[in-house]
Amino acid sequence: MKRAIGVMGMAVLASGLAVAVPGVARAQGSDHPQLMPTRDATVDYTVTQDGSAQSQTVRVYFAADGGRLRVDGPGGVTTTILDRTAQQVTVILNHNHVYAQFNPQNGLQNPFLLDLSMAFARRDQSTVAGLACTRWDVQAKQGKATTCVTDDGVILEEQGVDADGINGHLVAKTVTYGPIASTEFAPPAGYMKVSHGRPGAAPGVSPNAPASAGGDAPVPQPLAAGKH
Repeated sequence: MKRAIGVMGMAVLASGLAVAVPGVARAQGSDHPQLMPTRDATVDYTVTQDGSAQSQTVRVYFAADGGRLRVDGPGGVTTTILDRTAQQVTVILNHNHVYAQFNPQNGLQNPFLLDLSMAFARRDQSTVAGLACTRWDVQAKQGKATTCVTDDGVILEEQGVDADGINGHLVAKTVTYGPIASTEFAPPAGYMKVSHGRPGAAPGVSPNAPASAGGDAPVPQPLAAGKH
């Protein structure tokens, strides 16, 4: 998905899914994967987009409450934090020590977020990164995917096509369970919150800023000196 590739360099594989299609029933009862992780987990993924000759590595932190998610882009240049409860995106530029926060108009959209608006169909069992997972077909208006999810809610693999016809694949290489400090889901101390930008844009965002992993989330751009 061109808008959602941003800092992650990936297509959105199963995000913002909303409507069922023939042959795939709307998720009901237990006919869906565990939608949120039940314990803290840190996962390193390899991400590949069709048409790209090189894969990238991203690190994702999942909070056990299922409400918070952090994605460290390749090289740690950019970090995206999603707060599911507040419906808020925080985009951090680590080299510039700045960040922006905003609430996407269409809600949070990210390949690591599953919800009951999606249509699921159970497939089979598999093993990824040494962990057992169940494969599911996922369908909605903004794309479709096949995903493999552990019983405790961690996405280990995803392959799919978005609404723009862009195909992408992500697969977990390592999964580490253990407590994650709450500070990992907040901007680092000393970083400046940028608060200027064009009308309707996220605070501190250039009109030409690329999108980030939060769906329609732009990447914050440092303000030029004297421009307020």
